[in-house]
Amino acid sequence: MAKNKGVRIVITLECTECRSNPTKRSNGVSRYTSQKNRRNTSERLEVKKFCRHCNKHTVHKETK
Repeated sequence: MAKNKGVRIVITLECTECRSNPTKRSNGVSRYTSQKNRRNTSERLEVKKFCRHCNKHTVHKETK
């Protein structure tokens, strides 16, 4: 018996500066996981979070 998907889904937030700039000093990309309500926020989420690779607060966008 499989449960149907709920309203809340798990999303991945990825740093936009690390992803767009390949000449960073480290080759990693900062990623966070979070949950969002599919009914209330149907568009992609953007949150300002701390990036360990950039050593500053940057915008993290939701990935697929």
